[in-house]
Amino acid sequence: MALFDTHAHYDSGGFNADRHEVLAALPEGNVALVVNPGCDIPSSRMAVELAERYPHVYAAVGIHPSDCAGTGEAEYEALRQLARHEKVVAIGEIGLDYYWEDNPPKEFQQQVLRRQIELALEVDLPVIIHDREAHGDSLAIALEYPTLRGVFHCFSGSPEMAEELIKRGWFLGFDGPITYKNARRAPEVAAITPLDRIVIETDAPYLTPVPFRGKRNDSRYLSYVVEKLAEWKGVTAEEMERITFENGKRLYGME
Repeated sequence: MALFDTHAHYDSGGFNADRHEVLAALPEGNVALVVNPGCDIPSSRMAVELAERYPHVYAAVGIHPSDCAGTGEAEYEALRQLARHEKVVAIGEIGLDYYWEDNPPKEFQQQVLRRQIELALEVDLPVIIHDREAHGDSLAIALEYPTLRGVFHCFSGSPEMAEELIKRGWFLGFDGPITYKNARRAPEVAAITPLDRIVIETDAPYLTPVPFRGKRNDSRYLSYVVEKLAEWKGVTAEEMERITFENGKRLYGME
């Protein structure tokens, strides 16, 4: 079997020194598929360029809440054009981030999120939702659109919030932080999440799992996330790898 990293930022400056070497080496490192989400128009364009260059890489296009200041019609139209590319499989990374004080105002973040959700519905793609310290509003907005589908990336909400999303067909993303000593909520969320709703992510170059915490992350470290989830769910690592690979393909319509 092989790994599907459903969320990694190879467009990030963290990979400027060796981006192409890392991407070219992933299939030998047991990583068969990667989705690279954009965070603004330039990074979304770069995600598409990387997807064109590597058969195992796919792109998502979107405007991250931390990068949404000044977003207007020109940006929405650019996303609409990018979303038509055959290797674009989602609108993302989009969402709400109330953690950083210098982020755009909450109301504006919500407006940009709704516009991108409407675009996703228009072009019939799933969404990748970033939700940091904004659980109530993120859930409320997601539930405004009953036909919307996608993933809550690096899910950090409560088990109750997870249940609401799962009931409506959403996937939940699990990343390196589930391997950290202070991961208290993650085991509770994993316990109530059915196997067919779990996807695995690195968020590379960020969120590196133990035992490499503090170093740059890449998709080859996904096996540590798989092992932890397998332990929590009482299945083998091989089984978790297979299940999450199929889930990733289902999430992104790649069956």
